[in-house]
Amino acid sequence: MRILCLECSSVSASAAIVEDGRTLGADFVKSGLTHSQTLMPMLEKIIKENGIDINSVDLFACTAGPGSFTGVRIGVAAIKGLADAKKKPCFALSTPEVIAYAHRAFDGIVCAVMDARCSQVYTACFEGKKRITPDEAILIDELKDRLLSYKKPILFSGDGAELVYSRLKDLVPACVIADEAVRYPTAENAAKLCFEKLSDGEKPVSAHELLPVYLRVPQAQRELNKKNNIKGDI
Repeated sequence: MRILCLECSSVSASAAIVEDGRTLGADFVKSGLTHSQTLMPMLEKIIKENGIDINSVDLFACTAGPGSFTGVRIGVAAIKGLADAKKKPCFALSTPEVIAYAHRAFDGIVCAVMDARCSQVYTACFEGKKRITPDEAILIDELKDRLLSYKKPILFSGDGAELVYSRLKDLVPACVIADEAVRYPTAENAAKLCFEKLSDGEKPVSAHELLPVYLRVPQAQRELNKKNNIKGDI
């Protein structure tokens, strides 16, 4: 199966095409430019340099969140458009799970963390291939209490890793931070995880059914709620 995948739910952006778990082409950038500027040119470059016919793609995938509201929307919208045009199925990946995919060999708990601002992180914990917690948005102090209960080495990875590690390194024993080179989610890992999940029997969805995953109300909506004195998720 040939899978085209996009990832832009955090500070980096990437694109990849993988066939039966083997990478045909992939690219990754963390340039500071907006994902709307980098994502599609990156995909076009991969297709051109590797001589790939986009009509040969069997499935379109992306990380659907949690993460940057704008980044998640860009990735999901791009994949919906491509899949709908080609009449092909889609698959949504959890961003924290894609982050953790790179660290399955770690002997302990992998804690994927993404900066959600306001002393919060989007997070989920994994041990090898096993998911321990669901994707959620919690305060860093709440995360600390949870990690202390595991009594195992902890690896922080994701764009919130440096923030969380600096806050918790003296409070959570045996915690370490992932090397920056493998700290961010990539479309290549997402595509390989997608192939693994499909092989395990998970089902794709249609372009219409593919939706972003938000764990908090977007900032613009929170500001509007505040202006109108509407109580809700902050």
